[in-house]
Amino acid sequence: MKLITQTLVFGLLAASLALPASAETKIGFVNTVKLMEEAPQAKAAQSKMESEFAPREKELVDLQKEIRKLEDKLNRDGAVMSEKESSKLEREILSKRRELKRRKDDFRDDLNIRRNEVLSKLQRQMYDATLALAKEKEFDVILGQGVVYASKRVDITEMVLEKLKREFKSGGKK
Repeated sequence: MKLITQTLVFGLLAASLALPASAETKIGFVNTVKLMEEAPQAKAAQSKMESEFAPREKELVDLQKEIRKLEDKLNRDGAVMSEKESSKLEREILSKRRELKRRKDDFRDDLNIRRNEVLSKLQRQMYDATLALAKEKEFDVILGQGVVYASKRVDITEMVLEKLKREFKSGGKK
């Protein structure tokens, strides 16, 4: 995949050099990592996910505390408990550990699915904003990942970021 990207970049550069001297090629670069870190859409999505999953995370923490209390009780009082009481407490601890593991796995799976959905939507918004800006400013080529160096002259990340901010403020879903 890396080889294909490099070949494509070098091919685009070679093609731009082969153009007649009178035709000027307008090339831009977008730092997608910076967009993901600074776009208000990304920050809003992160906050929404945190609030969406916070109650379930609290439940997991509470269950862990409950297990710890039961384990402490067994360690502290196990010697003076009857065998029936201590084995009942051990089974309860084991049952709660299994429940905790199952709930943690479910939580992790749901979080990953949701994160992928949000990431896909953000990537689409960044792509749409970049494409609209490229057409608006009449760029011939916009480069993204795989670029070793891009000067400030061709780096349009700030312009895309500003476009994303305007769309976010206007409530646009683009």
